[in-house]
Amino acid sequence: MNAAALLELFYLTLPVQVLLSSLVASAIVFFLDEKRARLRTAVYLGGEVLKLALALVMLAAIYRGEIFEIRLSLLPGVDFVLQGDPLAMLFLILSAGLWLVTTLYSIGYLRDAPHRSRFYGFFGLCVTATAGIAMAGNLFTFFIFYEMLTFTTYPLVVHKETREALAAGRTYMWYTLAGGVVTLVGIAWLHVLAGPVDFTAGGAVPGELAAESYWSLIAIFALLIAGLGVKTALVPLHGWLPAAMVAPAPVSALLHAVAVVKAGAFGIMRVVYDVFGIEFSAELGVTGHGPLAAVASITIIYGSIKALSQSEIKRRLAYSTVSQLSYITLGVSIFGPLATIGALAHLVHQGIMKITMFFCAGILEQHLGIHSVKEVDGAGRRMPLTMGAFTIAVLGMIGLPPMAGFISKWYLGLGAIAAGQLWVVGVLVVSTVLNAVYFLPIVYAAWFKSPKGTWEERRPLGRLEADWLMLFPALATAALTLAVGVLAGVEISPLGWARLIMEQEYAF
Repeated sequence: MNAAALLELFYLTLPVQVLLSSLVASAIVFFLDEKRARLRTAVYLGGEVLKLALALVMLAAIYRGEIFEIRLSLLPGVDFVLQGDPLAMLFLILSAGLWLVTTLYSIGYLRDAPHRSRFYGFFGLCVTATAGIAMAGNLFTFFIFYEMLTFTTYPLVVHKETREALAAGRTYMWYTLAGGVVTLVGIAWLHVLAGPVDFTAGGAVPGELAAESYWSLIAIFALLIAGLGVKTALVPLHGWLPAAMVAPAPVSALLHAVAVVKAGAFGIMRVVYDVFGIEFSAELGVTGHGPLAAVASITIIYGSIKALSQSEIKRRLAYSTVSQLSYITLGVSIFGPLATIGALAHLVHQGIMKITMFFCAGILEQHLGIHSVKEVDGAGRRMPLTMGAFTIAVLGMIGLPPMAGFISKWYLGLGAIAAGQLWVVGVLVVSTVLNAVYFLPIVYAAWFKSPKGTWEERRPLGRLEADWLMLFPALATAALTLAVGVLAGVEISPLGWARLIMEQEYAF
């Protein structure tokens, strides 16, 4: 085989290589002794760097107009399909990039902790499942990786093996397995009605089905959204997410910014954009002024109100995720290109901002023993870099220009106005005010109040920043929070890539 043929084979098999990069690394890590810390780190980081590099090669090729597809027949009429398209790359690059910085963070966070080989083994399986979700080419392939993510995340949620962690793990499994069953029923029903349905820009469900199966299609849409809504933490399906905050900080970052909740939101995007199609969904009455927008709006306000009453930092962040993640669903539900751009951009923006917050919360917990909002007084004087990163993420989440959160809210608001749904602007305004009310007191207390409490008694002198393995990821993602807003006009920014996807979805 000559060099040209090898290069062609390399490109054709890129989706499989992306999956194998983390899968093989995880398989090796599982069998490494706990004492082999350097080898474990080298293998795992090597797999993560390779995954990101391969994903970037795919991104460059897709930017040039190439499309990747690998198809394998599983059953008559049921294919296993991997594909690389612009929407897939939005999620794949987000997960691969943020997973790499989360891995660096976790090395510092879990230093000398027990069961690290088990932790990193399942951590790698989670990133493999997330990559599979991103590159799935139809609902059956999506479901395989979606359930793989459910089972590989459970050991991470219960990693501490405390009674509280095990209880949270049971709650997580009950919710997500029930959501998986509902999703599978919707997928099977749609397969009976429409046959094999690949993800297709503009929608894959034939429009003529509406005349003979109108109510069945609405029911299928409802089943799919309900099943995916569990991982997306739509109210009232959100109860597992705050409970899972007993997990280590890297796992919390994983749940909120990279994998689980994003898998649900990404799935809703695929269902609306590439299964039913934007126009057909509006014709069915399930988007636009329909129920999906109402559920997303209720979740946005409810999550913000619940965050106000949480005294524990990680639980306040958890309810913030419940609220902020539904911006994506709200944008998907609004018919119009501007709202679609806002939803797609927020998939990335929310992940960058929220992972910064959890990195900082983990540093406060690990180095100062701070768990509660009441304990944060004066922490900025002791950890100026950590609290500086947290402050940037807070301002971005509130929507202060020109940061990431402002860009998302601006496009969602413009999209709502263009679609004649002015009430959505009211939801965004109320949510923004509530964001400020539950986040700014933390920032104020950290910078302007005098230190007090047990952490000050234990560590009474000098600054106390975390080591670089934990601090660098927080600073890097905080810088990204600012950069993706300032550079939003650049063609390859998350916003620019969102425009590319929007043009593809609305071209049909």
